[in-house]
Amino acid sequence: NMIKLFKVKEKQRELAENASNGVPVKKQSAGELRLHKDISELNLPKSCTMQFPNGKDDLMNFEVLIRPDDGYYLGGTFLFSFHVSPIYPHEAPKVKCKTKVYHPNIDLEGNVCLNILREDWKPVLNINTVIYGLYHLFTEPNYEDPLNHDAAGVLRENPKIFESNVRRAMAGGYVGQTFFPRCM
Repeated sequence: NMIKLFKVKEKQRELAENASNGVPVKKQSAGELRLHKDISELNLPKSCTMQFPNGKDDLMNFEVLIRPDDGYYLGGTFLFSFHVSPIYPHEAPKVKCKTKVYHPNIDLEGNVCLNILREDWKPVLNINTVIYGLYHLFTEPNYEDPLNHDAAGVLRENPKIFESNVRRAMAGGYVGQTFFPRCM
């Protein structure tokens, strides 16, 4: 692992030297090359779209819009930001939900509880896998691995009330003490 770290340091130094000479040589990191491959091979459900807010020069930061076509969240639109590290795929992408959502596996700060973004990440996985994983959180929310314990409890105890809470949140309204902006 030290070797990997050394390579990253070396790369940073190299980029700094290039910048200081005013030479616009931008070598792509291994992570960028791999991400390029992932993006070229994307095979997303039609309910998911990808966008590059900083333009095509910054592939390492992108957004994914998910519009679930099934389940409790049907009709909602949910925005996720992805930040991919230069040592990708040896590190999972960092993913945040930018849409405030009433969901057992996404907290109110936008942190996402998805096993493949944490303990089950492996370098053979790719961006496509992650987006499918996020999509599945909306079609099959999981109360057994909660970040929002209130939502998880309601889903477990009373799916009908959970459904009406989701609808109210997506339409723009309060669930308990929390206000959710409209997202449908």
